[in-house]
Amino acid sequence: MTKLTLLGAALLALGDSAVNALNNCGQSQYDPAQYVCWSDQFLCPITAGEPLSFCSGACYSKFMYKCENNVLSLLPAHTGTPFTLTVSNPTLPIDGKPVTASGLHLSLAGNTSTYCPVEVVGAACPPGNITAFFAGNGGLSMDTMVPGGQQAYLGPDWNMRYTQAHSAYIPAGSLVQGFGAYEGGGFVNLNGNGWGWVACPPQASGGGGTAWNLVGRNETNAASLTACTPVNLKVNPLPSGTVGAWQYA
Repeated sequence: MTKLTLLGAALLALGDSAVNALNNCGQSQYDPAQYVCWSDQFLCPITAGEPLSFCSGACYSKFMYKCENNVLSLLPAHTGTPFTLTVSNPTLPIDGKPVTASGLHLSLAGNTSTYCPVEVVGAACPPGNITAFFAGNGGLSMDTMVPGGQQAYLGPDWNMRYTQAHSAYIPAGSLVQGFGAYEGGGFVNLNGNGWGWVACPPQASGGGGTAWNLVGRNETNAASLTACTPVNLKVNPLPSGTVGAWQYA
């Protein structure tokens, strides 16, 4: 390597360190944009915008785990009552925006599309202005009144979808289990070896409109999702008896 090349490399390194100033954590240095330091000695990564917490030698996500008396354990499962989901990643403009159902597809920060046969149901029609869910036994269903319900699933393309009302059809290769909803935590995708969720901006997802696309990431599709950003999905409990819609359209 020539002296000119060495000088250039040194200047680049200096520029990088100026942009990403390193902090000290014990005897280690770290980039605070990528890691968080606990007790001035333990480093945990920042994933999906969440600085992972530390418990007795392990880094963990508060969307799935809790630490009590230095013992790490799963959060209680959220079952029996409905809930909504919101995006959690403070680096994205859709942070705090809801997961929405429209066109048999779950999106982020989109519109909720519902239908209710007023001539049959009358005043009992729900407002239909929120996208709500039920979780249990590793699956997810839509919070609806329609007979037979509507089931949510991870399609063969790893997009989140839900069944048409009055139909149980789910495409071959889809996944209906491998999910977890946690009290005080999040809705977690454990499929694909636990690679989680990513949010893809409209141009990356290939769709129209302003809604972002929700995709389950795995070891085979990760390389094609470079324009997408990891996110967590926060569980927001609803009062027992809340009905999201007659059916989601």
